[in-house]
Amino acid sequence: MLEGRSTVYIGGDSGYGAHFSEIGKRFPHIDLAILENGQYNEDWRYIHTMPEQLPAEIHELDAAKVLPVHNSKFSLSRHAWDEPVHRIEQAATKDSSLHVIHGIIGSPIIY
Repeated sequence: MLEGRSTVYIGGDSGYGAHFSEIGKRFPHIDLAILENGQYNEDWRYIHTMPEQLPAEIHELDAAKVLPVHNSKFSLSRHAWDEPVHRIEQAATKDSSLHVIHGIIGSPIIY
């Protein structure tokens, strides 16, 4: 967690759990959550977020914006390399409160 003019949460590798709700309560008004969204597999659900769980994590953190990471570079799982990006975009289309930002690998992100 980085706090200053903005509050940024960096999730790292993490499966879905009660810790997201706890973090959201402890650090209200997270401006940007950097959350993993890729290289998932049902066998790895405790260490890698499943796509269906990402919107819940975002809401429990009460994050204004989310930068999905851990996708589109290396293929470690069985899904297509770009599937995670498409799945969070589909979720954001259905839920207008999800503000997803994407970047190009190696490029700066201004949020």
